[in-house]
Amino acid sequence: MKRLLVFFFTLLLPVLTFAQENQELTIDQKIDQWFGQATGWFVNLIFYQIPIGNVRVFWVLFPLILGALYFTFYFKLINFTGFGRAIRVVQGKYDDLEVQEVGTLAGDPTPNVGDIPETIKVEGKDGEVSHFQALTAALSATVGLGNIAGVAIALSIGGAGATFWMIVAGFLGMASKFVECTLGVKYRDIDADGTVYGGPMYYLSKGLNSIGMGGLGKVLAAVFAVFVIGGSFGGGNMFQVNQAFQLVENITGGESSFLYGKGWLFGVVMSILVGIVIIGGIKSIAKVTEKIVPFMVAIYVGASLFVLAAKFNMIGDAFGQIIDGAFSPEGVVGGAVGVLVQGFRRAAFSNEAGIGSAAIAHSAVKTKYPASEGLVALLEPFIDTVVVCTMTALVLIITGSLGEASSSMNDAQAILLTSGAFESVIGWFPYVLTIAVVLFAFSSMISWSYYGFQGWSYLFGRTKQMEYLYKVIFCIFVVIGAAASLGSVIGFSDAMIFAMMVPNMIGLVFLAPKVKEELSKYLTAIKTKLGK
Repeated sequence: MKRLLVFFFTLLLPVLTFAQENQELTIDQKIDQWFGQATGWFVNLIFYQIPIGNVRVFWVLFPLILGALYFTFYFKLINFTGFGRAIRVVQGKYDDLEVQEVGTLAGDPTPNVGDIPETIKVEGKDGEVSHFQALTAALSATVGLGNIAGVAIALSIGGAGATFWMIVAGFLGMASKFVECTLGVKYRDIDADGTVYGGPMYYLSKGLNSIGMGGLGKVLAAVFAVFVIGGSFGGGNMFQVNQAFQLVENITGGESSFLYGKGWLFGVVMSILVGIVIIGGIKSIAKVTEKIVPFMVAIYVGASLFVLAAKFNMIGDAFGQIIDGAFSPEGVVGGAVGVLVQGFRRAAFSNEAGIGSAAIAHSAVKTKYPASEGLVALLEPFIDTVVVCTMTALVLIITGSLGEASSSMNDAQAILLTSGAFESVIGWFPYVLTIAVVLFAFSSMISWSYYGFQGWSYLFGRTKQMEYLYKVIFCIFVVIGAAASLGSVIGFSDAMIFAMMVPNMIGLVFLAPKVKEELSKYLTAIKTKLGK
């Protein structure tokens, strides 16, 4: 395996070095130009805009928003009624429901000889990671650049009022996330060695087959698998490392930085770190994300709270701007376009609710009750969008940084704008934010590698050769992403991620009754067995 990695990097590095040294149209720019011409039709199809009055809105918004609204009411406001119970599941309050007797097999009164201590308390459950690990693994793919750059871009278009619609969108997304992650656990496959294979590929094929729609299910599952592989290489990999490198390069001196023109070097380092983690599969990924995610969210939220405390007298005015702007013509139109368009396009609605990706990570959880993980998953949009994104918005509003914003900003410029907002109160924070962005990018890459691999294994088989081939290719794309110009590639990968929504949403609507059955089963078990 190590020889294979060395071989690929040996072939790749001279090409990337030449691309960096060429002062005219570099190789990566030529590739990007050709790529744009070849894939432009697909990008235009996914991001086709429907004229509504004086506004043009991407059609992908409609199934995502309407689906979230439908699930919210179909499950009787599960976004709110299930919130407290979701917290208790993560805290382990209902673990006794999952386990029959500690240290014994189900139905076997004798202790298991040779049990590994860490696994004793999960007898009778299938899966690879805990509820908390599954949550952090999924959050690591969503909490990231969209929370920093996406919010700044959204507010530059919709003004302070866009924050209100962002919060509404976060609450609605909780219902979609509950449905897809419950299905992810219900229809997952578990190999003899305990390895879990799950996600939309499986609940589309197996779930739709269970209601007499097997043919449609197979087609939708295969289409989703193709899209998730494409999304993992692009938005979940190259875009992440590219934006992280740009910020590192800027903070270390820009054109005078020792890293200037050496994106490939940054990419090699990140690729090695990513490779070390992803070789171990979801257990290894979860062990890393359960440490990184709480740490980076705590740093970011803590800094936001520090800024708010320093400008405490301005908080009331900030909320006044949010409420006033939310219902003004600029707020409604700008909020819809700024949050629901820019937010979707750059961060898949910040939390990927309705896209289907998170169901892959959550399907690996150790549980006997699929709805238990669905409840855990609904916390994702709340943390990602309602908390973290709102913090970013408040900092931008209170520091007056929106006056420097431009609706034509790209992601790199938006990150610098947010960095400047924090710097106006915490002078040294840009350095901390740079570390946070690198961690955001790193955690997103390792989680998306798992998402892409699940699609890859569904299409090409579960052999070790296929697994290593995918992971080697993924690591190579980390290097390419850091070194290359990515205009067309990012547009295409965005389209691939949003395209995942099409087969996923179709399956979610048809399978919603199955989710209701699982929820009823879980709530009944809690009431009858635990009396809670």
